[in-house]
Amino acid sequence: MNTAFDTDDNMRDLYRELILDHARNPRHFGKMDDATHCADGINPLCGDKLRVYLRVNEDQLIAAAGFEGSGCAISVASASLLTDLIIGLPSSQARNYYSAVTQRLSNPDTIVAEPDSIDLGKLKALDGVREYPSRVKCATLAWHAMNSALNNQSTPVSTE
Repeated sequence: MNTAFDTDDNMRDLYRELILDHARNPRHFGKMDDATHCADGINPLCGDKLRVYLRVNEDQLIAAAGFEGSGCAISVASASLLTDLIIGLPSSQARNYYSAVTQRLSNPDTIVAEPDSIDLGKLKALDGVREYPSRVKCATLAWHAMNSALNNQSTPVSTE
């Protein structure tokens, strides 16, 4: 008989595996020469450095996304999940995800409700970092860089 505890443990294990898979085999990793938008993100505390690339078309749809750089497993996995998710989305929808993810991870005492317009799905795998406040910066780095890129900000974003 499964208890709620068993289910929680199973979900944590599944999420942990998803994070490890994206960290070991990041999707959309590499320089994008035809990007229309890009931004750098730096986490000085842990040494993570990422550059997020976006190709946004005339209809404001994100036609392609990628990233390069180095970082811990959480920052690489988060960037991989981000790029996997936003390809094909309108830039406004990507901004909605940015707000939802960063608020959800930055508020450790409250699970922020998902707006009706988005489904966090696999991104909930990042919830585990909420237990480790210093790791929240790792998980949100790529999201801040994506938002910076969409806003055409040239100054690197920092988690400090």
